[in-house]
Parts: sequence; structure tokens; C-alpha cells
Amino acid sequence: MKLSELIAILSSAPRQKIEFVLPDDRTIPSHYHLTEVARIQKDFIDCGGELRRIEFCSLQLWATFDIEHRLTTDKFLSILNKSGKVLPSQDIEAEVEYEDKVISQYPIESAQIVNGKVVIQLTVKHTDCLAKDACGVNPAATPSSCSPGSGCC
Repeated sequence: MKLSELIAILSSAPRQKIEFVLPDDRTIPSHYHLTEVARIQKDFIDCGGELRRIEFCSLQLWATFDIEHRLTTDKFLSILNKSGKVLPSQDIEAEVEYEDKVISQYPIESAQIVNGKVVIQLTVKHTDCLAKDACGVNPAATPSSCSPGSGCC
């Protein structure tokens, strides 16, 4: 989901609670803090030798001992409004970074208003070979058919 889409949904629900739902349907504790809004840029070369760049907005959430803390849509938007200093535009994909035993990144799948609160559904992020043709990976191949010497990355 683009940051601009998230902002539009949050703006349409003033002073409402926000709930983040992890891919396994657990929720991030409601006393989370929004500790960072960052533009992440990754420049890399894929296994086929092509130079690539990805860019996204990372929203870092942190749940701590402060169990009385609650962010409403207004406060969340106030923090996001300050992000113009680091984000070139709001037309950028948004992800949530959250530590639950390990630090993980979760793309935002959807956000909607449900029973008077904004529910943000997070999804899983996967690795992928971006140069399947160059390294001889058959996109229809199953992981069990990828063995040493078969041309898989």
C-alpha cells in the first residue's frame, strides 16, 4: 500500500484507534510507539548483473513497558506529516518494521475502518530471484526441483 493511501484512510477517521494485524492474525500490542518514519533506499545488483534500486517508507513500531501509551489517527498523522523532511513523496510503498523476537518488515496489505478503528493488515515479505531468465530458473519450477548444478540462483 502506498503511504498516500494509508494517510487518506487515517485522515478519514479522526481521533480513532489504530490496530496493526500481523500476518498470523496476532495484533501488535496497542501501546506501540511510532519511533521512526524512514525512506529506505536499497541499491543492488541482482544475480543477473542488473543494477536495481528499490525505495519504500518504513514505519517502525516499538512496544515497550509504557503500556498506557496509545496513538490515535491524529497523533499518527502528526508524526507522518513531519516525514516530508526525509520522504521525496507520499507516492511510495509503506512497510511496518516491528520486533517480535526478531526485527521483521511487513508490507501493508490493506487498511480499513472497522467498528470505529483503523485496522491495518500486514502481510509477509518474501525473497525472490529477480533475474530468473539470466540465471536459468524456471518460474514454474518447484523448490524441490531446484538442486545444485541445476541453474538456480
